[in-house]
Amino acid sequence: MRTAPPLTSPDLLTVAEHRTAILAVTGALPAESVPLGEAAGRTLAHTVHAAVDVPRFDNSAMDGYAVLFTDVAAASPSDPVELRVIADLPAGSVDEPVLRPGFAARIMTGAPVPRTATAVVPLEHTRDGLRSWNDAVVVERAPARPGSHIRRRGEELRAGAPVVPAGSLLGPLQLSAIAASGVDAVSVTRRPRVAVVSTGSELAAPGTEVSRGRIPESNSVLLASLCRATGAEIVAVSTVADDDAIFAARIDRAIHVDGADVVVTSGGVSAGTHEVVRNVLAGRIAFRSVAMQPGRPQAFGVIDGTLVFGLPGNPASAAASFEAFVRPALLALQGRQSLTRPTLRVAVAAAWRSPTDREQYVPVMLDRTDPGAWTARPATVAGSSAGHPVAGLANADGYAVIPASVTVVSAGDLVDVALLP
Repeated sequence: MRTAPPLTSPDLLTVAEHRTAILAVTGALPAESVPLGEAAGRTLAHTVHAAVDVPRFDNSAMDGYAVLFTDVAAASPSDPVELRVIADLPAGSVDEPVLRPGFAARIMTGAPVPRTATAVVPLEHTRDGLRSWNDAVVVERAPARPGSHIRRRGEELRAGAPVVPAGSLLGPLQLSAIAASGVDAVSVTRRPRVAVVSTGSELAAPGTEVSRGRIPESNSVLLASLCRATGAEIVAVSTVADDDAIFAARIDRAIHVDGADVVVTSGGVSAGTHEVVRNVLAGRIAFRSVAMQPGRPQAFGVIDGTLVFGLPGNPASAAASFEAFVRPALLALQGRQSLTRPTLRVAVAAAWRSPTDREQYVPVMLDRTDPGAWTARPATVAGSSAGHPVAGLANADGYAVIPASVTVVSAGDLVDVALLP
């Protein structure tokens, strides 16, 4: 990589400075209790503690025979041990046979182990496997030690122990662990309610006839989808022309009627003469320049308790801005432990330039052909130019985040790639 001395400007915020200012006024939303069946994709507001021991009782880890270890401690193919089978214990059995020397109980995985048993012999270590339950069993291999193949009560978790910490995203594995610990409902943070407003008189609905000077509108689809992917609830999606009165009414409705916790707008934040977001919201939210590419013009503020984001109108700029600023805020509103995407450090397969003194967000494709040496290349021909349409993002596996000090990324350089799902 080629680097350059950093430039400084009192009017230009770094990405970190702008994000820090946003997170400073972003607190977790209230919690609510939901049944486990409705908790997938939600964020835990409070740590879940086990209601029961896990396992709940001593149980067999194998299909085989519950035995006294002393009976079979010397068993071998040349000197097998024959035991009388006195019980059959499938999973869910409540029987409690008493094992005395020379006795065994056929037992299935997960079944309660008799209190008198001191080991389980897997069926593979017997001569004929699982024969009729009341036939004698011949053991040809000794268990390794007393307690072999017995899962002891509470060896994984004791009642009252933490299962999943607060701030965790609840997926299938977390929900399974919670259910196994005897808990049927969890406290989760309320989903953020988000209104998306795409601005621009040039925008036409996708699928409609596009006349000269008009373009298909895509930002509302982009931003609403990105918000949903974070766990947010979309309460309104709209596209408005560059009309100050119409835009002002739409913002007022989003905050006071739709009850949005967050409003995300696109377009209208630059310094032109028809910048509807700036015209209406200047003085109520801050309009700043951020040292990033794409996405330099940004706006953010709080209006009547609602977080209001003003993102650039170019789709590539809006997408990068969402990653840098909106997504972390939506996760913080849910009390999420981590506010960043998983990141890999990989070598790049193609060179590109990065603007001086800007943190660059380059949509990249990952080549996974060699599992031990993934590589990345720009998903669009010219990297992350702000002029690229959103279609260029369709092939992206993540964003290569290039520090502001770097001016040239060369083939073979290692870069940090924030992974997209």
